[in-house]
Amino acid sequence: MEKIQHSDSGPVTQSLKAGLCAAVALCLVASVVHVLLVFLHVTPANTVSKRYSPQINAWVYPFFEQDWRLFAPDPESVNRQILARTAHTDSDGSVQVSPWFDLSAVDGSAVEHHVFPSHTAQNMLRRAWSGYVDSHGGDDRARTERARMMRKYLTNIAADRVAAHRGGTFDFVQLRVVTLPIPAPGPAAGNRRPTPTENRLLPWWKVTRHGK
Repeated sequence: MEKIQHSDSGPVTQSLKAGLCAAVALCLVASVVHVLLVFLHVTPANTVSKRYSPQINAWVYPFFEQDWRLFAPDPESVNRQILARTAHTDSDGSVQVSPWFDLSAVDGSAVEHHVFPSHTAQNMLRRAWSGYVDSHGGDDRARTERARMMRKYLTNIAADRVAAHRGGTFDFVQLRVVTLPIPAPGPAAGNRRPTPTENRLLPWWKVTRHGK
């Protein structure tokens, strides 16, 4: 009796194979592009990186930023206290401004005495501020697309954290950054309150309404 052989190469199977091959090829292309753009970002400035700088920065910042601090750590030489306050306009036109809220203190409490503190508590706010300063300088004017992105990134972090810890309704947020020197070790230094080296007040920024 002749055996009937069943083929598994029907249209559905062929379509699945084609889709799988396309997905693998897309992942490979995305991986190669990602590695190439990050490579151009970390290498010294050259003709290619200068020519395609907008595209490279748009891909790398803020999620894929690279540096060499893993191999050559650059510890902080100052303490920065980042505070935020919010404002809301009532129906009668009056403006309600909240007291200052210490964002850095919240991060500090999340890190202190924790064996494995989260990357968010350790670095998110600090790196957002560093990126803002690097892209804005000292006049708080956003002259590039990256500067506008970093300002929006810092604003969103502040607004989300104030809303999560304090609640309320607000439409604007303002930041104040107090820079304090790290005191020298010893009991004498511990009895003296360090004098701020900078007290920087940022402009009011409009945010998506938080609260109800």
